[in-house]
Amino acid sequence: MDVIKRIDDLMAERNWTDYKLSVESGLSSSTIANIHRRNTVPSIPTIEAICGAFGISLSQFFCENASFVQLNEEQQALFNKWITLTDFQKKLVLGLIGEFR
Repeated sequence: MDVIKRIDDLMAERNWTDYKLSVESGLSSSTIANIHRRNTVPSIPTIEAICGAFGISLSQFFCENASFVQLNEEQQALFNKWITLTDFQKKLVLGLIGEFR
């Protein structure tokens, strides 16, 4: 995968500039500039910061199939709680949700 192209594509989708990515990711402007000007492949911590800015996970970033679902803040909070549940608790929650039909 071309990491720099992926970053560029995500920026283009959002109509972001290097400056906007820098602000949203908390990375310095020079870090973002080095990625683009010097074709420097960023480290995993840098990619994590960039993913945080885009509101995506590392797995979504590296996913070749671009059909991932973007979660809003409420959905992300629900997902974060979901992954801490036991299998039994997940079964109970799914049963409860099934009753809302």
